[in-house]
Amino acid sequence: MKLALFDLDNTLLSGDTDFEWLCFLVGEGALPPEAMRANEEMDRRYRDGDADVLEYVRFYLRPYPAHDMATLLAWRERFIGERISSKVVPGARGVLDSHKNDLVVMITATNRFLTEPIARLLGFEHLIATEPQMVAERFTGDVAGTPCMREGKIARLDAWLSERGTSLEKHESWFYSDSINDLPLLERVTHPVAVDPDPRLAEIARQRGWRSLSLR
Repeated sequence: MKLALFDLDNTLLSGDTDFEWLCFLVGEGALPPEAMRANEEMDRRYRDGDADVLEYVRFYLRPYPAHDMATLLAWRERFIGERISSKVVPGARGVLDSHKNDLVVMITATNRFLTEPIARLLGFEHLIATEPQMVAERFTGDVAGTPCMREGKIARLDAWLSERGTSLEKHESWFYSDSINDLPLLERVTHPVAVDPDPRLAEIARQRGWRSLSLR
């Protein structure tokens, strides 16, 4: 079976879920207004490919422990409706439909708590995401296992495929992503696709003759 992998943020969405979530929390008064400056700086460093992996994922998991699950779930439902649904890019459904007979997987650095409902919204059956650590039904603010970011995406994908009794090398594969952070996995698949790519990825795609497209 062919394998189609999709990044989420700035690929299938015209924005970043973690960034938008912190904006939402500031709007709810759960974070102080000055948290926006740190949010913008971390987002810039991620886009530039300069953010340390653990620093990045822990930064965006840090607000969770202060709130119980019921509160977080209620916020999440509103967040998806108010800030995410409208950010699905126009071409998302079409490119997903082009792989309807393939094994289709969303693979994202954003944590599973936020991305599970987005995966459902977009019709994904399979999701590989950063796993937030939990103790006694509460988030700790740390990550469980390998973050699903940069080389970690390869490690997490390899483990997921191994659990299914297969490997990446056994599949003709596509990976759709906008980000220089996804270069390691883009280099591993049969068909790397740069989607509305950032400047560094756009240049690499041009040099290597990779397919580029816009879904916006």
